[in-house]
Amino acid sequence: MTSSPLVGRRALLAAATLPAALAANPAAQAQGHAQAHAWPQRPVRLIIPFPPGGPTDIVARVLAERIGREIGQAVVAENRPGANGNIGNDAVAKAEPDGYTVLYNTSSIALSPALYAQLPYDALRDLRPVALTATIPLVLAVNAELPVRDVAGFVAHLRARPGQLTYGSAGNGNVTHLAAFMLLRAQGLEAVHVPYRGSAPALLDAAAGRVQFLTDTVNSALPLIRDGRLRALAVTSPRRIAPLPDVPALAETLMPGFEVGAWQGMMLPARTPEAIVARLNGAVLAALADADVRARLAGQGTEPLGGTPESYGAYLRSETARWGRVIAESGVRLD
Repeated sequence: MTSSPLVGRRALLAAATLPAALAANPAAQAQGHAQAHAWPQRPVRLIIPFPPGGPTDIVARVLAERIGREIGQAVVAENRPGANGNIGNDAVAKAEPDGYTVLYNTSSIALSPALYAQLPYDALRDLRPVALTATIPLVLAVNAELPVRDVAGFVAHLRARPGQLTYGSAGNGNVTHLAAFMLLRAQGLEAVHVPYRGSAPALLDAAAGRVQFLTDTVNSALPLIRDGRLRALAVTSPRRIAPLPDVPALAETLMPGFEVGAWQGMMLPARTPEAIVARLNGAVLAALADADVRARLAGQGTEPLGGTPESYGAYLRSETARWGRVIAESGVRLD
C-alpha cells in the first residue's frame, strides 16, 4: 500500500500571507496589523499532548525556544499526555482564542476520529492550523538476536513462522502500530501485536527480546540501534536518511512508493484572530529555516516542513480521510 506525500512538501517554508479578503479591506487590514503587533504581551503556552522526553516532546522543545526568540516572549512547553493526544488536543480546542495557548499536535490528531466513537472536540472545526513543523520517519527494527539482516530476510523469517513472532508499538491505533500493520498486510504476513503505553517501553522490550520487532520513530529508536541492541532493517521515508545512511527505505526495496511518517504541527483554537495565526506562522517558518534548528532536527532524522495554514488544513483533511480507511481495514477501535 502506498501513502500520499505531504501537501506542498517539496515547496516548503513558503511565506504566510493574510487572506485576500483581509488584505483587500483597509480597515480590516489595519485592525489585523494592530492585533499582530500587540501579540504577545506575555509568555505563550505550548501544549504538548504526549509525555516528556518522547519523540514529539524533543522536537517541540527545540522549536519552542527558537519561536520564543522570534516573537519576543517565552514559549513555555507544557505536557498534557493521555488518550493518544486527545486530552491535550481538547484542552487547546476549548482554550481562549487569544494566541496564548498553542497546540503542538502530531499525526494522531488525524487518526483519532476513526479510532474513537466519540471525541470531545472536532479537530477540523475546533482547531485552526498554523503550520506543519516536521515529520519523523519510522524505522523497522528487530531484536539484535533475531537471525535476519535485511528486509528480504525479515519477510522470509516471518513467512516461515506465521503468527509466531510479536511486535510492539506505542499503543493501539498509534502510527507505530498502523505502519507495521500496513507492512504485514501488504506482504501477507502474520504476527501478534503487543501495544504499550508509549515508545519507550516498547523499544526496551524489543531490545530485550520480549517482542521481536517494531516500527518506531527514528529519533526514539536511534540510541538502541547505535548501541547494537536493535538492528535497523528499513526506514519509511521515501529515501535513506542521514542518521542511518546504510539502512534502505522500504520504498527502494520492498514497497515502491511507500511513505509513512509521524508528522507534527501547530494549531490554535478555531476563533483565534487571523493576524495572530499569520504572525505565529511566520515565527514557525523562521524557526524552521534557522540553521541551528535544522542541524538539531537532522541529527534526529527529523525533516523540517513548513508552509501556510491553508496547506496544513488541506493536508489534515487528506490525512484524516487516508488514515480513516487504514484504520477501518485494521479493525482497531479505542472506545
